[in-house]
Amino acid sequence: MIGGPYEGLIATKPMPEKINESLHCEEGKSSLKEWKGVRLCKKIKNQLVEYNSLPSYLRDNEYILGYYRSEWPLKHTILSVFSIHNETLNVWTHLIGFFLFLFLTIYTAMKAPTVVDFNSLQHLPKMIGTADLNKIRLHLLNCLPSLPNMPDLLNFKNELSTSLYSLDFSSLPSWNVVELLTNCLPEQLSINVVKDDMVDILSPSAVQPITRWPFFVFLGGAMFCLLASSTCHLLACHSQSLSYIMLRFDYAGISALIATSFYPPVYYSFMCNPFFCFLYLGFITLIGTATIAFSLLPFFQKPWFRKYRASLFFLMGFSGVVPIIHKLILHKDRPEALQTTGYEILMGILYGLGAVIYATRIPERWMPGKFDIAGHSHQLFHVLVVAGAYTHYQDGLVYLKWRDMKGC
Repeated sequence: MIGGPYEGLIATKPMPEKINESLHCEEGKSSLKEWKGVRLCKKIKNQLVEYNSLPSYLRDNEYILGYYRSEWPLKHTILSVFSIHNETLNVWTHLIGFFLFLFLTIYTAMKAPTVVDFNSLQHLPKMIGTADLNKIRLHLLNCLPSLPNMPDLLNFKNELSTSLYSLDFSSLPSWNVVELLTNCLPEQLSINVVKDDMVDILSPSAVQPITRWPFFVFLGGAMFCLLASSTCHLLACHSQSLSYIMLRFDYAGISALIATSFYPPVYYSFMCNPFFCFLYLGFITLIGTATIAFSLLPFFQKPWFRKYRASLFFLMGFSGVVPIIHKLILHKDRPEALQTTGYEILMGILYGLGAVIYATRIPERWMPGKFDIAGHSHQLFHVLVVAGAYTHYQDGLVYLKWRDMKGC
């Protein structure tokens, strides 16, 4: 044991354990500062910035002054779909539109009607004798009071056949028998319940409804356009390379929507004239493909090319005037021709107005900074595109009903 005057000095000398604790404490403070610094740096990096702070590739509209996302990490960029910035409504207007058209596609696919051709109706009375009317007899009597109320089913069949013979089928150029009976029968005997009975009555008169593929081509083009646009507005701020890809994806979607919008009116208007049908469809397919290829060129996304982009898309859609006029001449005696033309004019007005608003940057050019979050031109353009596409969907339903009933 050491004593003497050095005893106190030795006793107060720090032990190795205490030295290590002190060093760890200093390192902990340093690490905490670094962690807070990194956190603060990330927080600053993911903040919204003004137009003047943007890199050149993100500068597109000088009248929108703030609320920009600039080069955010991909994770934060994706999650920003749920935050407020100047692209929020651009993302959601077309994302909601995409789900709307997805629903319409599924609904349309499930609602394909069964159509009866006029010529086959001439044989309907003969088929009544072999049909089992037990399930639907009373309901037919209730909703068709002109039929005799006879308890004897055999006599009922004979009277029904005789009544059908007396009908003037020439006044019914196309009679959708299934639709008539579906409306006649109550819900508890829906068309699904009496399907076998309907087949007994109508077969072999039932014919397949007109092909739906042109209508589904349009619905596919609309969904592609809306999803591409929404994805572009969400992700383009991440980096220059991703912005380059997303913008071309967006322009390709616009071209696809315009091109596929021609398919239902052209196909169903000229399905009985194959030459003109293939001529118009081939032309718009070629123009649409060329526009998509043209949109891949680097200068196509430059801000100074905005008016030319809008003009190109506008002229591409305006080329549809030729087949519409041809349709009116060819089917001048059909009310469906006028009805569909009305829908197509309304669609053209909505698309055209959207293109004008997009190119002129109205209303933000009148009050820069006032429409950064809501109400600027691109958002209005998006709403008009969805409205125009939905108008075209209604137009397509008229075509389907017309051709299902009339055929060629």
